[in-house]
Amino acid sequence: MKTKNICDLARTIRSKNAGSFMITLEIIFADREVYEKVKASGTITRKAVADAYDLPEEKILDFMFFDAGMGIKANIQRKSPSGGPGETDVYGCQQYAPLFSLEVPWEE
Repeated sequence: MKTKNICDLARTIRSKNAGSFMITLEIIFADREVYEKVKASGTITRKAVADAYDLPEEKILDFMFFDAGMGIKANIQRKSPSGGPGETDVYGCQQYAPLFSLEVPWEE
C-alpha cells in the first residue's frame, strides 16, 4: 500500500511549551475527510510518536484525537526543565521536526 507523509496531509505541525516539564505536539488538519482518514488508519499513535522521538512510550504523557479541532495532540516529557541547565528550547517551539517522519497508508 502507498503512503503519504504527514506533511502532505496536515495543515499545521507544531510544538509549544506546556509548562516547565512538558512540550505539546500538535498535528492539525484543514480537511475533515483527511483528518478522519488519518485517524481511521491507526497509524498515528502514542507509540508512533514515541518512536519518532526515540523515547520510551511512557514519556508520552498524553495522546489524543481532538475531533472538534481536527487535530492530534500529544504531550511529551522534557529531557530537562524549561529554562534549566542544558535546555536548548525554552518555548518548546522547535521540537516538532521528528513528526515529519510519520507516514500514513494512503490510497487515492
